[in-house]
Amino acid sequence: MTAVSDTAAVPEPVEGHAGGRVTSGSAAPEPVEGSAADPRPAGSTPVERPRGTIEAGDPSQYVRERSADGRRDVSYPPSPEPLGIPVYDNHTHLEIEDGPSTGSGTVGGLSLDEQLERALAVGVHGVVQAGGDVDSSRWSAWAARTHPRVLAAVAIHPNEAPVYERAGELDAAIAVIDELAAEPRVRAIGETGLDFFRTEADGIPAQMRSFEAHIGLAKKHGIAMQIHDRDAHDAVLETLQRVGAPEKTVFHCFSGDAAMARIAADRGYYLSFAGNVTFKNAQNLRDALAVTPLDRILVETDAPFLTPAPYRGRPNAPYLIPVTLRFLAAERGMDADELGAQVAANTLRVYGAFED
Repeated sequence: MTAVSDTAAVPEPVEGHAGGRVTSGSAAPEPVEGSAADPRPAGSTPVERPRGTIEAGDPSQYVRERSADGRRDVSYPPSPEPLGIPVYDNHTHLEIEDGPSTGSGTVGGLSLDEQLERALAVGVHGVVQAGGDVDSSRWSAWAARTHPRVLAAVAIHPNEAPVYERAGELDAAIAVIDELAAEPRVRAIGETGLDFFRTEADGIPAQMRSFEAHIGLAKKHGIAMQIHDRDAHDAVLETLQRVGAPEKTVFHCFSGDAAMARIAADRGYYLSFAGNVTFKNAQNLRDALAVTPLDRILVETDAPFLTPAPYRGRPNAPYLIPVTLRFLAAERGMDADELGAQVAANTLRVYGAFED
């Protein structure tokens, strides 16, 4: 077994979707992290921020900024030793800038080109850029159209669904996702799913309606689906059974235990492990990894969040995939390149080739 961080596991940050983590064009306060029970982010009470606009603009100009408030070290970690084989980051949010302070209270991140070059230098040959609202999904599709090492996933995040619904815009937002999903380099619907941690009971019907609609879009377009599952394991599994899961279903930043991993793998779903698998109190994730068949394992950053130990709290980025992959390999008693080759094959099976 490999050494793990002596800090607690962090539940999933809300990537700028109704959780106050980041905003479009302005820094947001950093919520308090916690909840060892669910290793995807904890956080503060959700704050409704302006949603992605329905009317299209220039997606290349879209950016979010992650606040540096309350974070002791926002410098990027050093690059790890390169892997010997090409691998891929199965889920990332490169529209969110993170990094040292610019002196204006916001942070300055790496450009998309810089992110991709740093990743390539350590053996990470491609990324799946995930959206969570209209604007970030448009940006994801734009990034995939213009960068051969980027594929896109597009969706309305479950915590955004009630916000759009209350504005009477959920159907219009889903229609934008449908349109984007037809693009050839959009290879997944995601991230979609259910989040019972951040959304109050009155928002659950909108989440469920959105989730079921997204399942339908993945099947309509014949592409994969990336699931966000927060405190909703049973409901997510039940919905997939009732509605019928897409052929290629991925549990992004898998947060269940070994029992859930067995159920997911038996149904043919993929489990994507992020940097929080290295956190000390994430034993449930390591137990899940131990029972997951090798042909169902994926790896991701969920950047700029969930940076693996020993760099937790600093900005995450695709070039840190080797850190998490080597940890996974050690847990499975394998050589990192051996596991990397299998995970890369799994990634290409789910999303297809990165370069046309």
